[in-house]
Amino acid sequence: MSKTKIAFQGELGAYSHIAANEIFKDPDIKTCHTFEETFKTAFDNEEYKIIIPIENSLAGRVADIHYLLPKYKLQIYSEHYQRVEHNLLAKNQSNLKDIKSVRSHSQAIDQCQKIINEYKFKTIVSADTAGSAKEISENSDTTVAAIASELSAKIYNLKILKKNIEDEKGNVTRFLVMGKKPIQPNFDKQKKFITSCIFRLKSVPSALYKCLGGFATNQINMTKLESFSVKNTFDQTNFYLDFEGHLEEDRVKNAMEELGFHTENLFILGIYEASDYRKI
Repeated sequence: MSKTKIAFQGELGAYSHIAANEIFKDPDIKTCHTFEETFKTAFDNEEYKIIIPIENSLAGRVADIHYLLPKYKLQIYSEHYQRVEHNLLAKNQSNLKDIKSVRSHSQAIDQCQKIINEYKFKTIVSADTAGSAKEISENSDTTVAAIASELSAKIYNLKILKKNIEDEKGNVTRFLVMGKKPIQPNFDKQKKFITSCIFRLKSVPSALYKCLGGFATNQINMTKLESFSVKNTFDQTNFYLDFEGHLEEDRVKNAMEELGFHTENLFILGIYEASDYRKI
């Protein structure tokens, strides 16, 4: 049986890599330098699925993703919530007292301020966490450490000087599994579904209020609504929406009909089962 082809942004050992290993059994991994390259991989080859971080419980939404969703119009197949556990990694011959500076992604550095301040580490901002670990492994400097995952330590043969160094323990990233093939699960009233879409409002007064009215009257719970400007404009806005429900339900059909009446562009990104994490 062939392996599932998975692409993600970042180096091996990234939190997207950990998510891929939890979702799929022994996936065939392709790493990408940018989110744009990741989306293009699935757009050009429908055999690939991609794993994309869309939001974090501490840092909010992930930059650039909302602009790539309408550009490539890939389908969302599922969601996955991944616990983020940062570790301080260094060369095997290094000790904590030797470390003078740490390198990592800017968000990881922001999320580990307590240990940085306690040991008065200098900080070096890098493109990603796993990439920082890779750089440490390729460098002879024993005074520099990386903030990255435990998987990164295994892949790049680094020592874990301290585990779980994040300031807040409730650090969780929501990932989306996406691909080019359109797949829609059949409705099952025993299951909870999430529908995701992107829309652009008509430029008329109270357009947002009017288009969302159908969700209120049909008692549909919206779990996420975010706006982001259309590139190169100041007067046009796209909205990303997640709500509980399936398009085969009458109440959802009614709400979507009203939404479509007040929008210029409406695209369904996907219908998928809600993660069990939402029940926590």
